[in-house]
Amino acid sequence: MTTPALPRRRARFHWRAHAVLLLTLIVMIYPLVWLVGASFKPENLIFTTVDPLPFQFTIANYVSGWTATGTSFSVYLANSATVSICVVVGNLVSCSMAAYAFARLDFALRRVWFALMLGTLMLPFQATLIPQYTIFYQLNWINTFLPLVVPYLLAYDAFFIFLMVQFIRGIPRELDEAAALDGAGQLRVFLTITVPLLRPALITTGVLTFIWTFNDFLRQLVYLSDNSRYTVPLGLNSFIDKASGSSYGGMLAMSVVTLVPTVAVFLISQRRLVDGVANTGIK
Repeated sequence: MTTPALPRRRARFHWRAHAVLLLTLIVMIYPLVWLVGASFKPENLIFTTVDPLPFQFTIANYVSGWTATGTSFSVYLANSATVSICVVVGNLVSCSMAAYAFARLDFALRRVWFALMLGTLMLPFQATLIPQYTIFYQLNWINTFLPLVVPYLLAYDAFFIFLMVQFIRGIPRELDEAAALDGAGQLRVFLTITVPLLRPALITTGVLTFIWTFNDFLRQLVYLSDNSRYTVPLGLNSFIDKASGSSYGGMLAMSVVTLVPTVAVFLISQRRLVDGVANTGIK
């Protein structure tokens, strides 16, 4: 008598679980749906209703918002793309080399240096902001992209170094030893064996670096002051500064435009990103 009841209980549990998940999804996705819908509404109707659907459809917000700050929004997109791509390349090259050194090479005080590197993960960005600004000011790098890019060419991001170290430690050392017997040096072993096997971690590093850099606001706000060098986050902030709060339609429209690159990168690399994080955790 209890056997037929079990499937019914499981069915009720699954139905309730799906209902809760669906409700959670609606709550989480509603702000994004509202943002997209509001960007196509006339500006005088944006805040008059919570309905996300634009019953009076218009693209005027996109047309006016593209140049509302006095600078074409394409300039902001180009600046963000330039900084993000440079940071991604810098992180991939420098962090992978540093991770290989910590995971495979024997040098003095390796454990101490590795522990110190991990310790930097506990320091908030604000704690090092003033010393870094002082250094870059003395180098005359303020209002350029150099403070945003150069540190990442020097293995600045300890999180991704740790990520790659964990992955490299899961690669059998026998592969390195076999290559060494064939006369390969450390550089050749790194380029021909480690890097190809490190691909999942590299993809994870590249995707996360691009998303975090593209959406970064504080660091770019500190070092950039010229409107022509503004990135996308600073460009969106300019709508409030220069439009005196009267161009919400353009700001919402450009916010939707800003979402496109990061969402596209995430969707294209979603499977590889998940695989990279999972494989790193397992190894």
